[in-house]
Amino acid sequence: MQLYLLRHADADTKAATDDARTLSEKGAEQALRVADFCNARGLKPDAILSSPLPRAHQTAKAVAEVFDVKVVTVPWLACGAVPSATVAQLKERRSHPSIMLVGHEPDMSRLVAYFLGTGKADIIHIRKASLTALEVMAFQAGGGRLDFSIPVKLM
Repeated sequence: MQLYLLRHADADTKAATDDARTLSEKGAEQALRVADFCNARGLKPDAILSSPLPRAHQTAKAVAEVFDVKVVTVPWLACGAVPSATVAQLKERRSHPSIMLVGHEPDMSRLVAYFLGTGKADIIHIRKASLTALEVMAFQAGGGRLDFSIPVKLM
């Protein structure tokens, strides 16, 4: 399985709660840049799964609209996602050749560390609106290979 991890784009800091934060103007531009980057390179996911938080869902929607793919909101991608639980959910969807997960930090870094087989998630940092690709060969710790990780400023 090709797994694309997309951290949500820049979000407004003014909101009633952290969970209510939406994309800033900069974030909306970043999300479109990621969508254009994916489109130009044929990086079309078969499924896009998003955190229920607005900033992540809005980021996912920008990519989904380019490819006419539906965004599926899943509660297990909300802040605090645990790698083993995420992997279990991915395993259930293994019939998809490629999946994009849109979520948060440090959850994305922890998932990358899990698939690469390192227990040191603090050595990985996924920046806002960065796109990371992993080839998942086995749904277990160390079962993945890093293909690339590109920050939005280089797209």
